[in-house]
Amino acid sequence: MKKRALISVSNKEGIVEFAKELAGLDVEIISTGGTKKLLEEAGVPVMSVSEVTGFPEILDGRVKTLNPLIHGGLLARRDQEDHLKQMEEQNIVPIDFVCVNLYPFQETIAKPNVTVEDAIENIDIGGPTMLRASAKNHEFVTVIVDQADYETVVAELKRDGQTTKETRRKLAAKVFRHTAAYDSMIAKYMTELTGEEQPEKVTFTYELKQSLRYGENPHQKAAFYDEPLGSDFSIARSKQLHGKELSYNNIRDADAALQIVKEFSEPAAVAIKHMNPCGVGTGETILEAYERAYLADSTSIFGGIVALNRPVDKDLAEKLHEIFLEIVIAPEFTEAALEVLTSKKNLRLLTVDFEGAKSKEKVLTSVEGGLLLQDLDSYSLENADVRTVTKREPTEEEWASMKLGWKVVKHVKSNAIVITNNDMTVGVGAGQMNRVGAAKIALEQAGEKAQGAALASDAFFPMDDTVEAAAKAGITAIIQPGGSIRDEDSIKKADEYGIAMVVTGVRHFKH
Repeated sequence: MKKRALISVSNKEGIVEFAKELAGLDVEIISTGGTKKLLEEAGVPVMSVSEVTGFPEILDGRVKTLNPLIHGGLLARRDQEDHLKQMEEQNIVPIDFVCVNLYPFQETIAKPNVTVEDAIENIDIGGPTMLRASAKNHEFVTVIVDQADYETVVAELKRDGQTTKETRRKLAAKVFRHTAAYDSMIAKYMTELTGEEQPEKVTFTYELKQSLRYGENPHQKAAFYDEPLGSDFSIARSKQLHGKELSYNNIRDADAALQIVKEFSEPAAVAIKHMNPCGVGTGETILEAYERAYLADSTSIFGGIVALNRPVDKDLAEKLHEIFLEIVIAPEFTEAALEVLTSKKNLRLLTVDFEGAKSKEKVLTSVEGGLLLQDLDSYSLENADVRTVTKREPTEEEWASMKLGWKVVKHVKSNAIVITNNDMTVGVGAGQMNRVGAAKIALEQAGEKAQGAALASDAFFPMDDTVEAAAKAGITAIIQPGGSIRDEDSIKKADEYGIAMVVTGVRHFKH
């Protein structure tokens, strides 16, 4: 008996050549709709599914392959006599190859003005059913969902007259990953339509973007996955113009840099080291902003990552070229800038679509045996109930300094203290076990620059010791969430030293 293949694809890349190879190997081909028409036009012998089932396509094509004469041919075990007997009695012909991909649901919902009706109409039913049936019965059926596998299947057929069990199992596993991802996209879309915030089950799907040399350390394996329909303002969607392949730690640090630099509408530069900012600067020009970010901590920036929210020209490129950096990220680089920077063969240059910036809706964090899911911390001063709680109101310059500090401190590991003047950070204390310890680190780094500067804290002061340390270093303004049962102690201490203190009512813990 001739072998039989069922082919029905929405992505028709390479399908004609594949079908011709099968036909040349004396495989009988059945198909539907647009795929059948394309194969016929290419001169490939093909018959319709309706010829096999004796039943026409109905309901605008919604029902065509959902028929026992199709699914019996897919699911029958060829090593069981009762299955073979029933197939003979019901005139069911085995189907040996299934080549199917699905309605373009993801592409449909990516359209800016897609309607719910159009989205739902692009939920495939027959395709996933055939794929899952074939994958389940991969002992006997070769199922192909990815055009990248056409060549492997043809090569094995030409060599052995059949595919290997190992190949069929790998292809079946790919099918179940494919249908799971497809259903995940649909579930996400439908859940968002209903407004359900904490569904009883949650599934996410990602696509492999890059195999990495290793993870945080050389003994850890790692890979980088891209979120379908994710933000264009992301490292996953960045374009690398030059330099070595990104590493695991590069990607995490680069993402941290992007999350901070997107806080600013004015020209801004962010230098990152080990997930924390070592320098943030703003200015009238992006060169001025970078120079301030560099001066904020000219030691730690060495070997770091710099993100800029304006294009890089030759003048800025020459400044960047002066020190060792791992990565520079910007909306674009001029040709003259590229000529300067590409002279360093290992320096990674990335462009990101700043116009495509949008906040991630959820932040995922894995824990042993589970997953934590939370909203992104997108709270800003515009959302907060900001109050001056001391006798002295901040000056205009102090307000500018505090606003800069508040934008940065929420991206610093807790406990976090950031010292700023009105256009740059001058001290960062990150990840300490107590708040006064973080303040001491930030103030020591700031040194004389703490005179007249502002201090931002990611959470409230449980004691007045942080205010005491700040005052002695010359800090004149403090912005912090407030909310401690001992707030009055800190307020009194600020009044004692003439410090203006502002509370926001919102903390920014970042563990």
